[in-house]
This record gives sequence, C-alpha cells and structure tokens, in this order.
Amino acid sequence: MILAELDQSVRELKGVGPAAARSLARLGISAQRDLLLHLPRAYEDRVTRVSIAESLSGRTCNTVAEVVAHDYIGRGAQQTLKVYVRDESATAALACFGRNFLGSRLPPGLKIRLAAQFSYRYGEPQASAFEFEAADAPPRHFGRILAVYPLTDGLSQALLRSAVDQVLRGPVRHIEDVVPPELRRQRQSAPIGASLRRVHQPESLADAESARRSLAYEELLVLQLRLRERLLMRSRAVRPSRTLPLALQQRAADALPFDLTADQRTVLSEIHNDMQHDRPMARLLQGDVGCGKTLVALLSALTPIEAGGQAVLMAPTELLARQHAENAVRLLEPLGVRVVLLTGSVNVRARRPLLNALAGGEIDLVIGTHAVFSESTRFHDLRYVIVDEQHRFGVVQRAAVLQKGSNPDLLLMTATPIPRTLALTLFGDMETSTIRTMPPGRKPVHTHLARLSNEDKVYARVRRELAAGRQAYFVYPLIDPNDRSELRNAETMFERLRDDVFSAFEAALVHSRVPEEEKLRRMKAFQTGTVQLLVATSVIEVGVDVPNATCMVVEHAERFGLAALHQLRGRVGRGKLQSYAFLVYADDLSEEAKQRLRVLHKTSDGFAIAEQDLQIRGPGDLVGLRQSGFLRLHAADLSRDQELLIAARDDAAALRSADPELLSHPLLTRVLSAHERLEGLAL
Repeated sequence: MILAELDQSVRELKGVGPAAARSLARLGISAQRDLLLHLPRAYEDRVTRVSIAESLSGRTCNTVAEVVAHDYIGRGAQQTLKVYVRDESATAALACFGRNFLGSRLPPGLKIRLAAQFSYRYGEPQASAFEFEAADAPPRHFGRILAVYPLTDGLSQALLRSAVDQVLRGPVRHIEDVVPPELRRQRQSAPIGASLRRVHQPESLADAESARRSLAYEELLVLQLRLRERLLMRSRAVRPSRTLPLALQQRAADALPFDLTADQRTVLSEIHNDMQHDRPMARLLQGDVGCGKTLVALLSALTPIEAGGQAVLMAPTELLARQHAENAVRLLEPLGVRVVLLTGSVNVRARRPLLNALAGGEIDLVIGTHAVFSESTRFHDLRYVIVDEQHRFGVVQRAAVLQKGSNPDLLLMTATPIPRTLALTLFGDMETSTIRTMPPGRKPVHTHLARLSNEDKVYARVRRELAAGRQAYFVYPLIDPNDRSELRNAETMFERLRDDVFSAFEAALVHSRVPEEEKLRRMKAFQTGTVQLLVATSVIEVGVDVPNATCMVVEHAERFGLAALHQLRGRVGRGKLQSYAFLVYADDLSEEAKQRLRVLHKTSDGFAIAEQDLQIRGPGDLVGLRQSGFLRLHAADLSRDQELLIAARDDAAALRSADPELLSHPLLTRVLSAHERLEGLAL
C-alpha cells in the first residue's frame, strides 16, 4: 500500500477546522485513514421514491414537492417559520425551528427535492428534520444512496460525507491490493480500494452490503493469519514428551466432600493429555459462574507439581487472589503442597524471603496478582501458568509470566462464556474446554425485574431473607453522588439502607476507593456472617463466594451489561439455599432496555446470555478488549459474520499449508503490515 497520504491529518481536508477536528478526535479520527474506517451505521435511500403520505408510516420521505405557502407559529422573537409543501399525495408542513432564514430560500412556487421525517403533529403532517435542494438544479444529495455515520457533538452528516469524499477522490486510489487475486475471486471479494469506495458511496443498498462483506472478509483473514503466526511460534517451542503422574490429583479429588461433575473430569483429562505432549499446552477453559473452573485449575496444577515443577495462578484482583489462595490452602496443603500468596500488598520484609523461597524451589504453587509480573519474581522451574479472568490481563502481561519458565503450559480461564465466533477470532490458535454442568445440589437463582418505584416490595423480600439468617448484596453503578447525580450511588444508598431500611442488621460498604486492607476486612466480616448486608459497586463481580448470601439486588440494572449482570447474579446461589436476584431498573426505561433485562429473566445459561450480549454490545465491550486495544473490528460483525469468519479461517489454514514459509513470505508481511498501518492496529 502507498499510505503516506492517508497518514495525513484530517485538518488537511477542506471544511475540517480546529473545532471539527476536535470533534472527530472524540470518535477516534485523527488521520485520513481513520475516516475510511469510520464506516456508515446505516444508509438513506435517496433513489426510491417515497411520497409524503407513504412516509407517515415511518419511512423517510423522498419526493419532489412544491412550496405552497408560509406561516408562523408563536410571537415576537419566538416566532417559527412553517413552510407548507405539497406533492401528489398530500400537503405537509416543514417546521423551521431556528431557521427562519429559509423563508427566502423556499419561496412559494419553488419545486424542491425533499427528504424528511414526517409525523402527525397538531392535526397535520409535520417535519422539523429535513433536507432539500432545488429540483431544477443538478442533484447533489439526491438520486443516490447516502451514508449515515455515527456522530458526536459538533459534527454533521454533511461534514463527514464531504471529508470522506475528499479522501476517496484522493489517496484511496493508491491503495494496493494485498490478498491473492485467486482467493478474492473464490470468495467473491472485491479489492480493498474498491470496497472502501463502495461502502461509503454505494450504488445501492445491496452494493453497500457487498462492500462491507468484502472488507469484513479481509479483516477476518488478517486476524486469522495472525493467529496462524502465533500458532507457528508456539509450535517451534518443542520439549520432550513425557508421562506425568496423577496420584496427587487423585488423592485431592478423593478428599473432596462431593464428586466432580462429568464436565470437570473431562476437562482434567484434556489438560493432562495436553501436558504430556512435546509442545506446550495452550488451552482456554470457559464455564458459567459457579461451575467449578477454579477447582479444576487447582487439581490440574497437581500434575506438574507432583512431577517436580512449579505452577502459578494469576487473578486480576487481590480479593479474588486471596480467595483462591484460601481455597488452595484448604485443598492442597494437607497433601504437602506448598502454597503462597503474592500480591502488591505483601510488604518488602515479607516479600524478600518469599521470593527467595520461590527461586529456590521451596514453593510449589504461587497465587497472585500483577505482582507476579515483576522482574524480581523468579521461579526455580515454572511449568504451568493459569490465568483467571484472562480478559483482564493484557497479552504482554501473560507473555511476561510465560517467559519466567521454559515452555510452560498455559491455561486461560473465563467466567464470561465466549460465543463461538468470538472464540474463533481471539483464541483460534488455542484448544477450548467448556464446563456447562453445575455442581450437584445447587438451585437455579430466581430472577425478578422491578421498577425503582417498586423498591419497597424488593426491600420487604430481602428483609425476610435477612430475618431468616441469610445475607444480601446491594450493587450500584456509581460510588458517590459526585459521579452522576441522577443515578443512585453506593455511598448514599449505604447510609440509607444502614440507617433506615435495614437498621436492624449490620451493613458494610465496599468499592474501589476503599483501602485494600479495609476492603478485605469488610469482605471477611461478610464471609463470616458478622455483616449481613454488603453494599458495593461491581467490584464484587468476581471473587466473592458466600454460600449463605441468598439475595442480589442490582439497582439501575440498565446501566450494566448482560454479562456483568449475569456475573453479579452468580454471587448468590453458591450453596444449597434458594437464592434470588432482583434487577431494579429506572421507571422511564426504554422498551429496548427492558428487552435486554428480560434476557436475564428468561435464562440462566451464560452461553446464551453471552450470544445476546455480543449482538447488543459488540465484541470489544463484551470481553473487555476494546479498553485494552486488543480488538477493533471495523467492518466485521461477529454476531452475523460467522460464515465469513469460518471461510477466513479455512483460507488462512490453506495459505499456510500451501506455503510452509508463508509467515516469512513477503505476501503475509505485506498483508499484516498494510492492514496494521491502515487501522493503526497492534494486535
């Protein structure tokens, strides 16, 4: 690709001044290439004729009309011009709020091309959003398909269309195609330059979708080629195959007060087989909240430990790491396994002997947070790396831990089930294990939806549970009233719940601004039952296991994603007691938002919820990748492009098979570097 011009600032484009550039920057658009990748969210058909009368059913009017009269509403400075127009089907009014100057541009008798959103107001068809141009002049924005872009304050569709048009008439012409022509013909995929022009300025709606699919295919092909590159690098890490012992794992399983589920046994077998291969394991373990993934991880660590190696389990928060450590000590120390907790709060005096013991091989299993990444943390013989809630760690962080061993096995775990299309995109170079069955004896959590105005009924139900000796969580989207005053917040509601609603019970407050030691103390009090009511933010989404807690109340539930709500719901129902989740939403909630909450009401299947969440929010928000910059898909839509994804995966594999040196081949180098430069993307 010849992309130097595309690297130029949008300020070089006509009509883009300092204010517009700042607005574009809020959309992530600074260079001209960013404009090309700011794809339309919809299209407006200015080709198909839609009369005024036909548009009253919800369609956008696209007609030729005559201006027939002027009128005004209001008085004095508040007067607003109304321009009456007529086509063959009806007469309607254009309300010109703040635009009385249009009177001179729309004189009676003028024929215009008109696009407008008409609806009945005050007994007549009216529109305040409209575009027009003189019918006797050459059409500029009519007679074609117009792109409709995502906007922000300070931007208009006209400005974005003009800016994109300038780039399409200039540097985009120089974009060199990088995918092999025979592959494009096979997949009916157009060259990237042509696809970019057609997606922004299509001849028809079908043409726009065809262009988007071409761009999506190339985007997914590049991602799959990257996965192949990672797979090849992993395959070069060869080690002697081996037979690993299972005696310690079997002793631990026999000591459990319950039987492992069939899924847990299957996953343990898959991990054990992988560990014996001559190449390091790379496996993703996914399962619903409370399915027993952590137990499987701890049991699987006993195999390399019994063989003389070391293992590490990384957790994203100190709260979760401490809980894992407590569980590991109870389960493993009776077997002679030496377990330590390594977090940022371990002071220097205690840390030094701990690190010395780890480097000397006196510790078998380390459970820790980001402190494990530090340069001072060295292992004697690290053979197994487990990463819990893997999406909360960056690729570089995971690599830093892997480098502390000699080709160690890797297990990534997630309690947010990942839809198949997303798993193929992000983890196509890894094997996948899934735990679907829940431990025996657990009852499904009963989920209820309630308006904020019906909170008293929710509080009454929670009060009955507390009076019976149970415990409850209350979760809020904000910490304090300074964040956003119209929403309820944890600090204000804590005082109300403690002093008024539930004054007969002990309450505690937990959020990210509470000092770590104090947070742990309050959590411990809740776990031991000293505190009956825990008020919090989503900080408790992971890492809290209190079987006696039977109520989860999430207020302003509409502010949370489906996956987050499902995780929060998973904090209850951890024992044999019947548990309840109350999702409390604002009274003025839209029907679409209610529909999202109904998904939680209808199902407790985390995999089904994840699929819905993918469709609603997209892959970046779903698994926390947008914030880390790991995944930015522009054209591909993983909720509907599964067929394209599978095709791209097959093609990447075929290219690799046809040319074993492909990953050092100029073709792949050009594909990856061109795509990366075009996107400004670093996977």
